[in-house]
Amino acid sequence: MDTDTGDIRAVKFTSSRKDDSPVLPQLLSQIPLDEDIGTVTGDGAFDTRRCHSAILDRSGTTIIPIRRNGRLWKEDCPAARVRNDILRATKRFGRSTWKQWAGYHLRSRIEAKMRCVRSFGERIASRDPYRQTTEIQICIALMNRFRALCATEIERVT
Repeated sequence: MDTDTGDIRAVKFTSSRKDDSPVLPQLLSQIPLDEDIGTVTGDGAFDTRRCHSAILDRSGTTIIPIRRNGRLWKEDCPAARVRNDILRATKRFGRSTWKQWAGYHLRSRIEAKMRCVRSFGERIASRDPYRQTTEIQICIALMNRFRALCATEIERVT
């Protein structure tokens, strides 16, 4: 999700039996290469080498809290250095301070937007996975369009 505009930029539909972290590189590949990715925010499930590497490959900033039992990775790649810096900051300043400093609170906007996707339709009508994906993409396109139509611009008048 683009936190400036509120638009959902990338979508990947998975079943509830599948883990979310392997999907992150595919999500990032949906965003054109000429567009910058500022930050990528996720929960502790995305604390994997694959996710950290995919974010660094797109020159993004990682805002993923380290799992509570997280240990330092051997620094054999740039992703390990970034992750270890997050871990050191978390241990030194505390988890809540790191979250405030890193801007992890913006994740709540993303969760609220996903709640809107879920409430847009009570359930997915299609049974075929390809049609379900299309149904979700149409829902998100409509939500982005509605947001653009209802967006107000405020000008300060003195």
